[in-house]
Amino acid sequence: MQDEYRTVARAGTHETEVNRSRFLCALAPAATEQEAQDFVARVRKEHADASHNCWAYVIGADASTQKASDDGEPGGTAGVPMLQMLLRRDMRYVVAVVTRYYGGVKLGAGGLIRAYGGAVGEALDTLGAITRRRFRLATVTVDHQRAGKVQNDLRATGREVRDVRYGEAVTLEIGLPDADVDTFRAWLADATAGTASLELGGEAYGDA
Repeated sequence: MQDEYRTVARAGTHETEVNRSRFLCALAPAATEQEAQDFVARVRKEHADASHNCWAYVIGADASTQKASDDGEPGGTAGVPMLQMLLRRDMRYVVAVVTRYYGGVKLGAGGLIRAYGGAVGEALDTLGAITRRRFRLATVTVDHQRAGKVQNDLRATGREVRDVRYGEAVTLEIGLPDADVDTFRAWLADATAGTASLELGGEAYGDA
């Protein structure tokens, strides 16, 4: 797994105009290829009257899935430059749809490539990017007496408590970078006089 990846900070739309043609770039984070395809379908439905709804998406922290469509524009002048812009900006788990309303002036192949790639670039600048880092899911089990202090200490040191469950004991789910596991284990033993347990789970990504 990659240690980290960048993705778009939030879903949104940015509009540009080139020679009287309107280009609306809708961007969104997408966790799976299905999510990306659903987003494309929603935008196409919303702008069913547009001249073109071209799209591109990159799924996977290692960019393992990359797809693009020109949606009727000359081959290679829309989807590919959009995809290249996402890759050039190191964006992952992201989908872009550029909707074009034709303004009566032909742009030519070079003009289209610049317009579609540029629409994605400007939208990325406007919406911003976030970095998500790989971490290991970990479960801390601690008695009720010490749970409150452990939770406060975790939050004070900037560790995200993802879930808290109360039963015979209190179970806290947190995320830990692999490099911190040994240090954290020692801290937990010290903070709870050796009464808490730590179980390591799978890997996931979270905001850096």
